[in-house]
Amino acid sequence: MATVTTPLAEQAESIFTNLGYSVSNEGPKLRAERKWRVVHVRVGEDPAGETDGELQCFVTWDDRAGEVYDTLVTRDPEYEWAVLGVSEDGEYECYRQRGTAPN
Repeated sequence: MATVTTPLAEQAESIFTNLGYSVSNEGPKLRAERKWRVVHVRVGEDPAGETDGELQCFVTWDDRAGEVYDTLVTRDPEYEWAVLGVSEDGEYECYRQRGTAPN
């Protein structure tokens, strides 16, 4: 029997829903809201040029998380950001600005 892989966007929505966020689709990105916090979730996108919103989360497959993290560290954007590196089985690691870097 073949392994079923859940698309990255579905993984991202599931992660934020499980964290207690209300998630809505805004075209190529997701908007995750909880209390006063709004996180703009970018799925599989290159972080270059993203400026809207104070909180940004870039969700990518775990093998690309280091590259996305390094891009953000180099750019040093003014918004708060995090990178979620997601594996095919749904497990994920969160790498934050000025925090833990992926190996």
